[in-house]
Amino acid sequence: MNDLDALVQTAQVDFAQATTPAQLEDAKARYTGKSGRLTELLKGLSALAVDEKKTRGAAINEAKQRIEAALNERRRGLAEAELQAQLKAEALDVTLPGRRRGSAGLHPVSLTLERIEQIFGSMGFDVADGPEIETDWYSFTALNNPENHPARSMQDTFYVDMQDDAGRPLCLRPHTSPMQIRYARQHAARHAATMAVGQPMPEIRVIAPGRTYRVDSDATHSPMFHQCEGLWIGENVSFKDLKVVFTDFFRTFFETRDLELRFRPSFFPFTEPSAEVDIAFASGPLQGRWLEVAGSGQVHPNVVRNFGLDPERYIGFAFGMGPDRLTMLRYGVNDLRLFFDGDLRFLSQFN
Repeated sequence: MNDLDALVQTAQVDFAQATTPAQLEDAKARYTGKSGRLTELLKGLSALAVDEKKTRGAAINEAKQRIEAALNERRRGLAEAELQAQLKAEALDVTLPGRRRGSAGLHPVSLTLERIEQIFGSMGFDVADGPEIETDWYSFTALNNPENHPARSMQDTFYVDMQDDAGRPLCLRPHTSPMQIRYARQHAARHAATMAVGQPMPEIRVIAPGRTYRVDSDATHSPMFHQCEGLWIGENVSFKDLKVVFTDFFRTFFETRDLELRFRPSFFPFTEPSAEVDIAFASGPLQGRWLEVAGSGQVHPNVVRNFGLDPERYIGFAFGMGPDRLTMLRYGVNDLRLFFDGDLRFLSQFN
């Protein structure tokens, strides 16, 4: 056996003894690295005669090829061993029983919206639905909230890269009040063609629940939130009717008669007079605290005109409440953001 055969055999033994890729690369360096044994032999060729250099060089290159072949074979062996170990560690026992998928349930805010619709439905209110991308006219102007009015500052927020027929930008609706305008105009147009002269138009009773958008984010506010607007228009609808409707609604919603309502004077561009609505529980953890739950008021004559109706003949009230806040109060949740974090551990307790 010559010196090159012995070198190849030694390299094969070293590669076989390597148990990790790192150890194998260290063994490789001892033979083909910058200071490896084969590299040193190739450097020594310069001292040989020309004929001897050719013969010796060819023998060294053959030994190098045999060493590289042994190296690659060991690399494949280590990779295969690593794969088998990984497959064994991550083996799936198909004999185990499958994991059952839990039963689905409604989101707590969806439960609240359903409850609101059921209660107002029992009082003769329709439910209206409409677009979440609205025009400036329906969102503000038709509601007696003209351009540059200071009351817009907290609502005039999210706009999209689209325009209406007049070239004005469209916005994500800041409230569901536009549906009051849409519903009332459709209602008036639908009955105008069939009513006799002097005959009163059927009353408008409608609620408009849905998603709305404003720049707001804290424990009691979210950039996306829900509102439920309501409207009752007729020839003899008064603030007394508003109080009766709200009292009946909140006592039914919270399933208690021990609940008081307070109407506190306020300002809204689309109602005059206007009032904030507060409630107080006679018992329970919130006993004695006045909690703001809605805004309301008699519909402003300008808004009634935008309904397509005569404000000298038709009168009524409008209101707006936050289903998210009602959900917090009903279930005793103190942070609104929990409803929208998508944590099933939190949400599943409501079903």
